[in-house]
Amino acid sequence: MRATLASDELLRTAADPALTEDLALALLKRADLPPEVIELLAKNANALKGRKAKIALASHPHTPRHVSVPLARQLYTFDLMKVALSPSVPADVKVAVDDVLISRLESVTIGERLALARRASGRVAAALLLEGEVIGSKIIDAKTVARKTRVMQAALDNPRLTEALVINSVLRPDASPALVHAVARHTKWSCRREIRAALLRTEHLSLARALEFSQEIPAPWLQELLASSRLPAKIKGQLLRESPTKS
Repeated sequence: MRATLASDELLRTAADPALTEDLALALLKRADLPPEVIELLAKNANALKGRKAKIALASHPHTPRHVSVPLARQLYTFDLMKVALSPSVPADVKVAVDDVLISRLESVTIGERLALARRASGRVAAALLLEGEVIGSKIIDAKTVARKTRVMQAALDNPRLTEALVINSVLRPDASPALVHAVARHTKWSCRREIRAALLRTEHLSLARALEFSQEIPAPWLQELLASSRLPAKIKGQLLRESPTKS
């Protein structure tokens, strides 16, 4: 009975048109707040006037996805990043929030993209690796090229970026030479065997790097990699001639 009374009181409080943002924030600090109370809060315009309440509501572990995702679209770029990185947010909501953030990347400034590359989730960092795609496909000034390269380098240094995301990025058909070269030279990623194997399947790896990376790969595996590789035929042939005989 007491639980029912408490729940009824929470429902009345959440629906109160006079509810302030501070009181809404106090409610949202409760990890056990029921979803039905959260849904009423989401409809309370007065309580959600401020960005803090919106962030707290979108970040609550019990906020239904049909509430949190539309709400996320109202948030500023770095507020979205906070929601996506919050440990309390369910995994599927994090993915949806990341998708909203990724869809905005073209409209944010270079400075904002640089900050996101350093601090955002691995999925956002992976999207920012593709900054290099415009380099070479568009005529842009040297200063813009330098800025975009900085974003790509910062994304490679993002601690949330995973090996799988890097591999997926370099294996994209439209992966740029700048990205392939950056990964091949990166102190962390270029040492990993699976990433070296992925780079050997790309179009833009230099002969020197290809020779270096192929030396540690057994001949049967190297032959399999090169069969699906987009490297020039001359490079493939030289790699096969100089490949180790170990299996």
